Amino acid sequence: MLRASNESPRMFESDFIDFFSRVPALIVPVIFVPIILAMFGWGVTGAGLGLLPALGWAALGFFVWTFAEYWLHRTLFHWIPDTKWGPRFHFILHGVHHDWVNDKYRLVMPPAASIGLGVVFFGVFYALLGPVWVYPFFAGHVAGYLTYDMTHYYVHHFKVQGKVMKRLRAHHMNHHHNKDGRKFGVSTTFWDHVFRTY
Repeated sequence: MLRASNESPRMFESDFIDFFSRVPALIVPVIFVPIILAMFGWGVTGAGLGLLPALGWAALGFFVWTFAEYWLHRTLFHWIPDTKWGPRFHFILHGVHHDWVNDKYRLVMPPAASIGLGVVFFGVFYALLGPVWVYPFFAGHVAGYLTYDMTHYYVHHFKVQGKVMKRLRAHHMNHHHNKDGRKFGVSTTFWDHVFRTY
């Protein structure tokens, strides 16, 4: 059971809500790998795009995710509304991760929130791209989200290997410990370079 502990303190008074505020990281691939495969498969076969065009649209979707990851982290996740409820809103959305940086059960978004946001993103992309290109594009977008969540978990809770992962870990830990107003990318530093927040 995922209960409150010294590693993962209580966030909510309600036991029910507090229980669902904790998510094991493996839930993310269990939920999203089948969605990625189904969306990509439908783009290739059901929508009739073919493999190479579908791969191109998926790569574009992945790239667009990297921007969404950066921009959401920089703006929404670090926004504290100037209201009475603002600090609590920020804490629930992202501040908890900065306060309890080693809480391995609050590193990924609870499925109800990530699936809800996914439905919104899919609706927007469907309106923009239409009923054919949206499927491989969204598969790539969700693959980007999966990469982000798994990279985030990895750099926090494993001894990282390889130059790229070591750089990403140093970048993210710098965001946590030294430069809270900079270094927003987690799975890539590309947008930090583009927007001069590196």
